[in-house]
Amino acid sequence: MQPKIVCFGETLWDVLPSGKQPGGAPFNVAVHLHQLGQPVELISRVGDDDLGAELVAFLHERGLSTDYVQQGQTHLTGVVKANVGDRNEVVYKIVQPVAWDYIQYEERLSQLVAEAAMLVFGSLAARTPATRETLYRLLPQAKFRVFDVNMRPPHYTRPVVQYLLEHSDLVKMNHHELAEILEWFGKSADDDSALEWLATRFNLQAVCVTLGADGALLWTGGQLYRSPGVPVEVTDTIGSGDAFLAALLTGWLAGQPPQECLQFACATGALVATYQGATPLITPADVAALRQAQSVSFPS
Repeated sequence: MQPKIVCFGETLWDVLPSGKQPGGAPFNVAVHLHQLGQPVELISRVGDDDLGAELVAFLHERGLSTDYVQQGQTHLTGVVKANVGDRNEVVYKIVQPVAWDYIQYEERLSQLVAEAAMLVFGSLAARTPATRETLYRLLPQAKFRVFDVNMRPPHYTRPVVQYLLEHSDLVKMNHHELAEILEWFGKSADDDSALEWLATRFNLQAVCVTLGADGALLWTGGQLYRSPGVPVEVTDTIGSGDAFLAALLTGWLAGQPPQECLQFACATGALVATYQGATPLITPADVAALRQAQSVSFPS
């Protein structure tokens, strides 16, 4: 059995005009990691309600463990209203407080994280003191910490994001988030050395920036790698970044070269964008077929 990846944070329903879809970045990353063959555990919290029971049932149907998905009596399961008017730039209204704002620390969580190969987390789950404190207690236990920045206004603050950057090994963000973070330090995202500066400033092993349809950048090992986007007919981009991260980490754990990790991640994110919702059923073979069909010429 491969070492587990642990995803920590929000589990919720994305409410779309067409109906509700399971979601939450850590939830989505966990589902896609599982689909890509990675043993994964999810640390989260749902309410003692029908929506929570449905999320747990969804995870079971997909073959994922719910051993570390807590159930709370005092707060309802999370809901997010997603506006998909612009298919390439989804706008979210995130309800609070909800169950995942109150993920409780347990000793067994520390043991789980300490034994895992990676801990994946984001800034959204750190918006409230209860879940933030639990995350902060788990970070020192992790062998390798992956920060999926995921800044959703008004649910983050600079001090929290900066603290998480300081306690990370690999950071993934989109180009908007990169520009905002660099602006805090008087830097420009247009500077070719921006990713290297960020990695040096926070002692990071890797910085990855997604560029939407234009692909992604990855700085690691003293080198900047680029991959163009894979052209597809977009249905919606919900979950594409989460699928991208799951694929990137799958390649990383397998010891694939950075360029191959990045290309695989871009293709996986693009494939998910061709479906509605964040967690369509996909396989590594589907990703390979898309790459083959597109016959994209990737620069080295």
